Amino acid sequence: MTTDFFAVVPDKIKLKKDLALPAPLSEPELLEELKAQSEKNQEASPFLGAGSYNHFIPSAVKHIVGRSEFYTAYTPYQAEASQGTLQVIYEYQSMLCELTGMEVANASMYDGATAMAEAAFMACRITGRKEILVSSAVHPNYRAVLKTYCQAADLILTELPYDLKTGQTTSDLELRTNSACVILQQPNYFGNIEQVSQMAKSIHEKGALFIVSVDPISLGLLKPPGKYGADIVVGEGQALGNPQSFGGPGLGLFAARKEYLRQMPGRIVGATVDTEEKKGYVLTMATREQHIRRDRATSNICSNEALCALAACVYLSIMGKQGLRKVAELCLQKANYLKNKFGDKVLWSNTPSFKEFAIKGKKEPRIICATELIKKEDLDKLIRNIAAA
Repeated sequence: MTTDFFAVVPDKIKLKKDLALPAPLSEPELLEELKAQSEKNQEASPFLGAGSYNHFIPSAVKHIVGRSEFYTAYTPYQAEASQGTLQVIYEYQSMLCELTGMEVANASMYDGATAMAEAAFMACRITGRKEILVSSAVHPNYRAVLKTYCQAADLILTELPYDLKTGQTTSDLELRTNSACVILQQPNYFGNIEQVSQMAKSIHEKGALFIVSVDPISLGLLKPPGKYGADIVVGEGQALGNPQSFGGPGLGLFAARKEYLRQMPGRIVGATVDTEEKKGYVLTMATREQHIRRDRATSNICSNEALCALAACVYLSIMGKQGLRKVAELCLQKANYLKNKFGDKVLWSNTPSFKEFAIKGKKEPRIICATELIKKEDLDKLIRNIAAA
């Protein structure tokens, strides 16, 4: 028995003419056409940054994530059949905790923006409050995502100003009794390093939580957020062994203090032993609606980003503490070499920065980034071009 599936489509919405498609091509002709189209693309500037970065990816990372048992793996619902994937996630979580100075980390979120929004929602659940304070020096795309979340959930979003003289978030925080959290980015969108030494104390005194969005590469040099009082740490993990790939996919980093474990979104993998005392890995916490009652779910965001997390795990394993520190040092040195050469074109030249900084633009600041892959001749060429502009 056959069924005409198109018979159920009303005639009035059916196309009455042929599609305006070009004549078919043979495979060699098609490949030639695609190559010609691709050569029209302009090469992106190596100095672009602002959330997506061109860092070196060791060949071992590409080899391991390309193995079929990893890149075809689905969400590890059945522990007995998913030990490899579960162990990878467990190791990734452990490394993320060590990197951020936090106590628990989840298996990964979509990207840095949604991880930050989920952290804000988590703070509202924990405190029972409805106002979210976010620095206006946080990435504008992240703030746009947060705004969308808040509109749908009837939460109040308040932006904190940054000091026009320093490019850093104002330290004069006006928290109210309904303020659930304060969100900072470290380094911030302009590349400036925020002054966070006393920030957590003033936030906690008002009963709110402190959320920090980080560049993980910067943690090779900067103090981890857990050491200066952060309650939740999020960030974009693309820089850890994942290619830019025209803007995605990303890797949402998410870690928190242990006391907030049950309010974390996503899933958490833990280590245990079986009846024969053999070590094994399981989904210890999974607070998404596929696992528990919908009204008790913290969030349904949690697609299996384990392949991107695997890349981050392998990258961190290969680099180690000293390797990550060296990458961070090279970024710092090259970016500040540029910054010192640009002179009065630099905004906030006296404010410390990491691998990005802002220069004056016609309408708004332009962000310049330098990673470890930028050669000195490229740095000097950019300096000449900026001077001539």
